Amino acid sequence: MKNLKTRLKRGETLTGCWLNLGSSVTAEIVGLSGFDWVLIDLEHGAGESKDLLFQLQALTHTQAAAIVRVESFERQRLHRVLDLGAEGIMCPRINNVAEAQAVVDGLFYPPEGVRGVAKMVRATNFGTRFSEYRETAKDNLLGIVQIETPGALDCLDGIAALDGVDVLFIGPADLSMALGIFGQFDHPIFKDAIRATVNAAKKAGKATGILLFDPADFPTYHEMGIQLIACGADATFVAQGARQTADKLNSFISKPLNRT
Repeated sequence: MKNLKTRLKRGETLTGCWLNLGSSVTAEIVGLSGFDWVLIDLEHGAGESKDLLFQLQALTHTQAAAIVRVESFERQRLHRVLDLGAEGIMCPRINNVAEAQAVVDGLFYPPEGVRGVAKMVRATNFGTRFSEYRETAKDNLLGIVQIETPGALDCLDGIAALDGVDVLFIGPADLSMALGIFGQFDHPIFKDAIRATVNAAKKAGKATGILLFDPADFPTYHEMGIQLIACGADATFVAQGARQTADKLNSFISKPLNRT
């Protein structure tokens, strides 16, 4: 474990990005690039469950902690990802306290939760560290719920107060869409939603996170007190690099040749 939870409690700001290609190679490249954490996206990413193991293995020797975004808070879905060795879970589109509680319950073994017991899994070094893993799970596993709906905004205090919810993570695209102001991140309604989320997290002693579309926006959200900040994705990095190189090469073609 790479101590994300401890570092957030100490007040550190941790940078990360998305992994949505389903590739263990790009996972390793990004993991070695200097981010504190990466998020393997099983909600919208190209990868499937069968690709997850290889990405987690590729990230093991990097400094980046591996968080996985699952598609829903179904108990079995959470178990599967955790057993493979994820260091945190992000669950999208949480609408109320009951759904947030279901996420927390799926993170931990009884009596704290309802996670099923399997010893011969990667998370426990295939049985050799089960007792240690179980005893330290509450200190190490990061529980992240996404604030993306008006329903979540209506019960921020209740969600933040749950033991096991460590981060309220703002999904700007979905949240602005749900608020009827898609992409208008300077809109007062969106800014009020951000401030309300940060305030609820602070009152409960929890952290707030957000995904940025432009790294230049970092100071704005950091100054608001947001600690878990992501920007970009492996697919974005590949696409941007490819376009920049192609554009550069094509720019030479458009210039007249100097044959003298």
